[in-house]
Amino acid sequence: IVGWDIFWVIVLTGVFVSIYSILGGIDAVLWTDAIQAILLTVGALFCLFFIVIKMPGGFSQVFSIAQENNKFSLGSFSLDFSESTFWVVLIYGLFVNLQNFGIDQNYIQRYMVLPSKEQAQKSAFIGGLIYLPVSALFLLLGTALYSYYHVAENPPIHLSETTDKIFPYFIATTIPSGFSGLLIASIFAAGMSTISTSYNSISTVLLTDFFSKTNKKKIDKVTILYISTALAGVISIIIAIAMIDVKGVLDVWWKYASIVSGGMLGLFLVGIISPLKNNFVVALLALFGIIMILWVNASNQSLFHPYLSVVLGTTTIFGLGLFASRILSEK
Repeated sequence: IVGWDIFWVIVLTGVFVSIYSILGGIDAVLWTDAIQAILLTVGALFCLFFIVIKMPGGFSQVFSIAQENNKFSLGSFSLDFSESTFWVVLIYGLFVNLQNFGIDQNYIQRYMVLPSKEQAQKSAFIGGLIYLPVSALFLLLGTALYSYYHVAENPPIHLSETTDKIFPYFIATTIPSGFSGLLIASIFAAGMSTISTSYNSISTVLLTDFFSKTNKKKIDKVTILYISTALAGVISIIIAIAMIDVKGVLDVWWKYASIVSGGMLGLFLVGIISPLKNNFVVALLALFGIIMILWVNASNQSLFHPYLSVVLGTTTIFGLGLFASRILSEK
């Protein structure tokens, strides 16, 4: 938007977020995320309003162009699980959000700062309710941008190479300068809130699940948190730089998130539902789940869409876990 090299944008953002995550801990993450979420939503609403008033026919024209070009379609309703049909995305969404709201440390750390179980449940419920309209808002914003450039006098043809550049291009070339600053800030807010949450989660998990259980020496816990947060920052910057030329970030995220975390929900469900306590058996379950996930993503199979790797990984681990616990309990 402002002509800076994307390499340095990534580096400076990563370093800045690392610093306030290290210094402020969970307090910094929660309060900055709350402010950033408000800023992001206000920016999106303003941008949608600006598109509507710039369209000759207003919102009705946005809607009619989008409808004519099938932009409100929910996808195919066929039972073909090799394509991103309605059913594939629905099943994927159910499993991923059950994983997000149920076991993801990014979410769990927010519940755990509350004083009671009831307030944590209320927080999860409200978060789920807010998730729907906010997601719909950004999907509508993308559709409105499509309609806007459908009737624009000089549509940017080069933007067809990657959809991720259309919104920044719109901000840089169409929005008045004062308001474009608000939208640039809202985009940064979205990135910063995601990053800081992950940094804090990674350092907390490393401390509680690894160092606290294996560390015989009395190393200061705060020092471990500082170091692990800094390392998470360095690694995330490297990964982001490696993805600079990715054409569609969202599709890549959906795919690799399924691969990396596809078995976590299955292991968690086995842990809370079955009496299985054998670590070796649990490791085998995880191995089978990983094999299933890799088969869906890395092989040339044509039966399942990659989005379903999280579904198949979870069901494989959970099903085998219940079977193993039944066999072991009988013995």
